[in-house]
Amino acid sequence: MKLINLSSRGARAKLDELFGRRNQSYERAIPVARRIVSSVRKGGDTTLRRYASRLDGITPQTPLRISSDELSAAWAAAPTELKAALQTAARNIRAFAQRQLPKEWSFAPVPGLSVGQLIRPLDAVGCYVPGGRYPLPSTLLMTVIPAQVAGVPRIVVASPRPAPETLAAAAMLGVTEFYRFGGAHAIAALAYGTGTIAPVNKIVGPGNAYVTAAKKLVAFDCAIDMLAGPTEIVVTSENGNPQWIAADLVAQAEHDPDTFAVFVTVSATLARAVVSEAKQQARNNPIAREALRNNGYAVVTRISDEAHAITNRLAPEHLTVDSDADLAWVRNAGSVFVGPCSAQPLGDYISGPNHTLPTCTLASVRGGLSVTDFLKVITVQQYAPAALNKLGPAAVTLAEAEGLHGHAAAIRVRLEGARA
Repeated sequence: MKLINLSSRGARAKLDELFGRRNQSYERAIPVARRIVSSVRKGGDTTLRRYASRLDGITPQTPLRISSDELSAAWAAAPTELKAALQTAARNIRAFAQRQLPKEWSFAPVPGLSVGQLIRPLDAVGCYVPGGRYPLPSTLLMTVIPAQVAGVPRIVVASPRPAPETLAAAAMLGVTEFYRFGGAHAIAALAYGTGTIAPVNKIVGPGNAYVTAAKKLVAFDCAIDMLAGPTEIVVTSENGNPQWIAADLVAQAEHDPDTFAVFVTVSATLARAVVSEAKQQARNNPIAREALRNNGYAVVTRISDEAHAITNRLAPEHLTVDSDADLAWVRNAGSVFVGPCSAQPLGDYISGPNHTLPTCTLASVRGGLSVTDFLKVITVQQYAPAALNKLGPAAVTLAEAEGLHGHAAAIRVRLEGARA
């Protein structure tokens, strides 16, 4: 990790470099992803299977769709301890998502007018579950469960080389449509359909650079949750435990060599201790070691307000702070972990809030994946004659001011009829 002390000469330039290092590696993947997406969109099942054979190692005899028998067998073979852990995580994730559900409501702004909103689920969603360096059954839980809580009738999962743990999680949740391929070709298949795979309305879930690039390419034809880059962690602390802080930095850094890991503090002594601890703890973790070497920083500020401003400007995916009093200054973060016992990996698995979170400063405009990503709000309005007579003349005035005389006429004819 690199130490940046803002009291030192040249530190501001180094800080600007830090802000400029937000990785958008998916941009480099767009030309390849564009070829794959276009090919699958045109070629359907034949092209999809060609890419699945080349990139996912699927033989011509292997069915692309995983059978219910294979899913059930994975659950039956799962260790008892894993089953219990999956069930605990699912229970907490489901309980959190249920509390996120928006409500239907209506009210009368004037007598005779009822306005309100309906809440309806999307018809079909695709949940992408990475299957690269690590099996990620936790991501399957985090994407499928909010869709189930929202009431989505068709939930499709795609994952390259899905691990037995991921299949077991799918079986536990009752997933019935699961495909064993990934990458940009999976995104294209979910977005456009291929013949045997019907398209979905929205694609959610994290992925590598090619998955993210493909999501960007299909976003105007099929809704997506967000463009998520490599993992990010920021810890902002004045008096934390350096060993525990370093442990969280290393934990998130092991996701990807491009992980962005930053410690912000007013204490130079604490910063040096965290840098030393992180180096020690990452010594046998090559991915974390590379990430911390390339994108790891400890920033020492002169005052707390400066530390807070830097943190909000970073708008991190994961943020740890010292106490709940710090929540008052937090404006931009995907998910916040409060206090020394709140290890960030607890949020990756078991707490309940979603671990599919915004990166690359997207946390300045949205939070993580939630049940609302699988719902749509439909507004409703109903006029009785009394409300028409009260509000209609003002609406006619506004329509005529805009030069939309047909709008005005549609209201006026009803006014005349209501008065007859």
